[in-house]
Amino acid sequence: MARMDMSLVDNSQIAAGSNNASSLLELGIMYSTGRDVEQDLVSAHKCFNLAALQGLKEALEYRQEIASEMSPQEIAEAQRQARDWLSMN
Repeated sequence: MARMDMSLVDNSQIAAGSNNASSLLELGIMYSTGRDVEQDLVSAHKCFNLAALQGLKEALEYRQEIASEMSPQEIAEAQRQARDWLSMN
C-alpha cells in the first residue's frame, strides 16, 4: 500500500473536512497504516468505502486491499459504520 507523509497533514483539518472524498481517503490511509493514530482496519475500510462512494477509484483499491486482511465480521461492522455515517451526514 502506498504511504503518504501524514506529518504534513493537520489532523484537525482532515476531521473538519471528513465529508470530502480526498479527506476520507487520507483518514483511511492513516487508519490502515497506523500513522499518527492507532491502526484500525474497520475505520480505514469505512473511510475508503465513503471515499469510493464519492468517486475516488483509488479508495476502491485500498478498500479491497485491506478487506483481504479483515474478517467478514469486521467488514460488516465497517459497512454498518459507513451507513450510519451517511445517515448522519
